[in-house]
Amino acid sequence: MGKIRVGFGFDVHQLKEEHPFILGGVKLEHHSGAYGHSDADVLLHAICDALLGAANLRDIGFHFSNTDNRWKGISSLILLQHVLELLKEKGWGIGNIDAMVCLEAPKINPHIPQMKKNIASAAGIDEDDISIKATTNESMGFIGRQEGVVAYATCLIERV
Repeated sequence: MGKIRVGFGFDVHQLKEEHPFILGGVKLEHHSGAYGHSDADVLLHAICDALLGAANLRDIGFHFSNTDNRWKGISSLILLQHVLELLKEKGWGIGNIDAMVCLEAPKINPHIPQMKKNIASAAGIDEDDISIKATTNESMGFIGRQEGVVAYATCLIERV
């Protein structure tokens, strides 16, 4: 068996009224959306951090600073593609991705197949190697008050 590593990622963004809500590269219809320097896609940011961490390549903020105008408003699918290039340069490939999104609304279950398709295409892996789950915060805290959204991700990478 070749060398494998596991990574963990986390991201959180504030929700703002009348702002686009992008999750897994899908624009969700909702009265508010995640606010950030790029498209604020918490799911993809958590996945990027998990992959970067597993490869010992620091974190998403190191590679895509929120003070760098190159990344202003950019699709996080493009950020994921850049992360994959960094992994390939170090001889790593993705084994699988497991992610969890925590938010009260909107319901994302109907959009998960498209999110998986977007991520698989950007990462060059099979949709079957990607798991996306969602939960609420049972109306508690900033998530329960619909002030923010959180995503967690773990990944397995392996030497190619």
